[in-house]
Amino acid sequence: MQTLFPDSVLLIFCKAPIPGQVKTRLQPALSAEQAAAAHRQLTYMTLDRAFQQPLCAVELHCAPDTGHDFFQDCARRYPLTLKMQHGADLGERMHRAFADALGRYRHVLLMGCDCPSLSDDDLHWALTALHEGHDAVIAPADDGGYVMIGLNEPQPKLFSDMSWSHDQVMTITRSRAKDIGLNLCELDSQWDVDIYLDWLRYSAM
Repeated sequence: MQTLFPDSVLLIFCKAPIPGQVKTRLQPALSAEQAAAAHRQLTYMTLDRAFQQPLCAVELHCAPDTGHDFFQDCARRYPLTLKMQHGADLGERMHRAFADALGRYRHVLLMGCDCPSLSDDDLHWALTALHEGHDAVIAPADDGGYVMIGLNEPQPKLFSDMSWSHDQVMTITRSRAKDIGLNLCELDSQWDVDIYLDWLRYSAM
């Protein structure tokens, strides 16, 4: 497939939709099975957006591995590559994914699979920022984290010894990027689906 950014790749992190192991903060408003179904729906939404424009190669980075039927279905539906996540925590998994991808591509974006507000135009802008000389690009989240990050070189200091899933993740990441001396481009703030009110907001779109 011919793409607009052939030297770039989008990595999408995704867990297998196992009831009780995904979107647990949607419970008890949703059952474990309903939360897993919501996770599947959000993943398909994300993949639809990733292929809305022919931007770049796309890899679905799967946890715990690529063998789940859902991941195999994604590979049948979309022209993507399945990869397995490696690492003890989210930071290590993200760093290792970047290090591997940057051995094969010049520019790499990494995102999750539950951000309805992040558009294909946002992805296009992020890739453009990396191509135009920014060392890193990031899309902050309204809850204090971030929903997407892009790099031109591995930056382990952005991910090591980091406590995740709290409202200071973006602040700490921004400070670390400044300390390293990165030329950071920030996109507009986004929202993702973490709690039931977020799910209602998404369902009303």
